[in-house]
Amino acid sequence: MDVQKRNNVLYAILLVIGISVILFLLSLLAKESAFFVFWGNSSRRVAADAANAHIRNTDHFNWTFIFIFTVVVYIYLTEIKNKNYRGIASGLALYGVHWLYEIVNAIIQSGSGYALWTVSPESTSFILLVGVSWELSMMFAVAGLIMSKLLPSNKDVKILGMNNRVFFAVVNAAFFSVFEVFLAGTPAFIWTYSWWGTIPVFITTYIPFFLASFLIYDAKEKTQKVFIASIWAVVFVLLVTLIPLGVI
Repeated sequence: MDVQKRNNVLYAILLVIGISVILFLLSLLAKESAFFVFWGNSSRRVAADAANAHIRNTDHFNWTFIFIFTVVVYIYLTEIKNKNYRGIASGLALYGVHWLYEIVNAIIQSGSGYALWTVSPESTSFILLVGVSWELSMMFAVAGLIMSKLLPSNKDVKILGMNNRVFFAVVNAAFFSVFEVFLAGTPAFIWTYSWWGTIPVFITTYIPFFLASFLIYDAKEKTQKVFIASIWAVVFVLLVTLIPLGVI
C-alpha cells in the first residue's frame, strides 16, 4: 500500500473514530431521554414479539403502497431518460447490500428470537421482513441514487485528507445512524439488544451501504454490472429459499 492510500485509510479511520466518540458522548447526555434512543432495551421485546407476528400480514395495508412504488419507478425512469447510469448503479448497489443486511437480520431473528432491528406493524402498510417495511425499502431503493448526487465530479478530490467518496460514505452513514436515534424513540422502530444501537449501526451497517454505493458509482461498467448482478442474484436465491422454508 503506497503512502497516499495508507493516509486515505488512516484519515477515514480517524473520522469514523471521531464520529463514534461524538455519538457515544451524545448517548450519555441523552441517557434519560424518551425521544432519542441510542441503544436497545430488552423492555421492548414485547413490542418486537407483536411485530414478529405481523410479518407479511396485510391487516394494515393501504393505498400509499402503490403511490410510493409509483414515485420510485418515476425516479428511476427519469434517471434512465437522463442517462444517469452511474447514479442508477449507485442506487442499485446500495439497495442490494441493504437487502442482504435485511435477510441476515431476519435470520438472526429466526435463530435467536429477536432481530437487531424490528419494524412495528402499526407504522407501515406492509412488513416485508422483520426489520424492513415497504416504506423503508422504497426509501433505500433510491437512497444511493439520491446521495450520489452529492459526489464531486472529480473522484480524486480529497476532503480532510481522504478520498471524497470515502468521506461522503462516512458522513452519510453518520447522518442515517443519527436519524435512527429518533426512530428508535418512536413505536415504529425497535431495538431490543442493549449492545446494539447507533454506533454499531453507523460502523457495521451504514458505512458498508454507502461505500458500496459510492465506490460502484465510479467503477467500470463491467464491474458495475458484475457487482449488481451478483448481489441481486444472491438476494433472489436467499429470498426464494428462506421464505418458503419459514426461516425469514
